[in-house]
Amino acid sequence: MTVRIEKIRCIATAPADIRLVVVKVETSDSGLYGLGCATFTQRPSAVIEAVESYLDPFLRGRDVNEIEDIFQSSYVSSYWRQGPVLNNALSGVDMALWDIKGKRAGMPVHDLLGGKTRMAAPVYVHASGRDFAEVTDRARALMAEGFRHVRIQSEVPGQSTYGTESDLKTHEQVNGPTSPQNIFEPADYARLAPRLFEHVRSELGDEVELLHDVHERLPAPLAMQLAKDLEPYRLFFLEDALPPEELTYFRRLREASHVPLAMGELFTNVNEYLPLIREQLIDFIRVHISDVGGLSMARKIAALCEFFSVRTAWHGPGDTSPIGHAANLALDVSISNFGIQEFTVFNQATLDVFPGCPELRDGMLWPNDAPGWGIELDEELAAKFPYPDHPFNGAWPAIRRRDGSCVKP
Repeated sequence: MTVRIEKIRCIATAPADIRLVVVKVETSDSGLYGLGCATFTQRPSAVIEAVESYLDPFLRGRDVNEIEDIFQSSYVSSYWRQGPVLNNALSGVDMALWDIKGKRAGMPVHDLLGGKTRMAAPVYVHASGRDFAEVTDRARALMAEGFRHVRIQSEVPGQSTYGTESDLKTHEQVNGPTSPQNIFEPADYARLAPRLFEHVRSELGDEVELLHDVHERLPAPLAMQLAKDLEPYRLFFLEDALPPEELTYFRRLREASHVPLAMGELFTNVNEYLPLIREQLIDFIRVHISDVGGLSMARKIAALCEFFSVRTAWHGPGDTSPIGHAANLALDVSISNFGIQEFTVFNQATLDVFPGCPELRDGMLWPNDAPGWGIELDEELAAKFPYPDHPFNGAWPAIRRRDGSCVKP
């Protein structure tokens, strides 16, 4: 029996005070539906409009089995494509169709992709602090919980430093060009980061894999110097050393340092990551799966990377819904070139809204073996967690140097 798409709609919820967008594809088979992640937390309203005003009427009546053709035809339906809004809209539908296919087959999605190559996916988590001692204490506490990979970030005193509480405060308020709460000086940070690693390594030894995120905030010469300065501390990887606008510098960065490089969080266009993979200029691909179009595109990226010895490290922050994390995990456990998985621990409200979330245990994420994603969504409970008020309506705030100029991203 042919099962067809009857309606596509979005569910907006924020159980962890982070704007999530989940797409629900309803079908002609009563009670059969699929869930997909379309979370672009800085522009959620635009994604919802793209799904409900354009993809819903475009795809009603389509056979749910035709995942690849639905992806390809939807991809070109806007004529202009490969931006984060449209890719997230595509992702929501694409992941929901994989969920439906798994439910119809009575199989988890990772089995549809070829089955497990590992039992679970090791994850890395974040340890940040106001100073080196606080970062070390938090990293040590995470190690005691069984985590073996930890990303460390320390505040530059008096500055809005990525990955720390000072940066979170910037996101919570409107800041003008001269506000002291959004100032960041790249050179100050580049001098501090190697001292952070020296301290943490001396305290924790080699029992933990250490990672670090530059978050594209350095000019290319400083990024190259930082990578070289970090070599003695044996990083698992250095993340997003350069912004997408400066990808040609990766050739020089590769020559300057042997620190493993991870890149891709801001990528939405295949032409951004293809040269880095083909020329083996990075060691880990870090795309946000919903921002590149969903599971269908991400599994192609993973397969491409395999032939160039690039491993995966899918983006997994708090602004990824449990459905998005389940998609990450389905790939993590079914591919041979898995590297590491970023993960943000779910709070209790998220676990309640999304029953069936993957289990976190022994520093690893364990897949749900129920059909599809194995995750449900309590819509009535989800409605009790509306988007939080925010002066920017979720937009990324400007981080500036002391002279008022913007810092990327």
